[in-house]
Amino acid sequence: MLTLTPAAAGKVKELLVEEGRADIALRVAVQPGGCSGLRYAMYLDDQVTDKDASEEQHGVRIVIDKLSVPYLSQATVDFIDSLEQTGFTIDNPAAQGGCACGHSFH
Repeated sequence: MLTLTPAAAGKVKELLVEEGRADIALRVAVQPGGCSGLRYAMYLDDQVTDKDASEEQHGVRIVIDKLSVPYLSQATVDFIDSLEQTGFTIDNPAAQGGCACGHSFH
């Protein structure tokens, strides 16, 4: 399972409060696309099935579809808020290469 940093968990909790629902999980997935062949997807999801791996970290429920688990097992999701960048980032040492935008990999 991937690792969620405390900063990322804090931001997800803020988003969950805005949604006003306790049944939503953070879904992280790998999908075909992007300039390097695969891209990351991350969103709040209330559709969790038995085909998903699920874990709670820092009070946030994380779900990953079983096809994406091998791609994300060493990844870390963080939230950066600086003058240069604001948003979620995924650091994935298992990725063999990526594009300049940082949103896709192979």
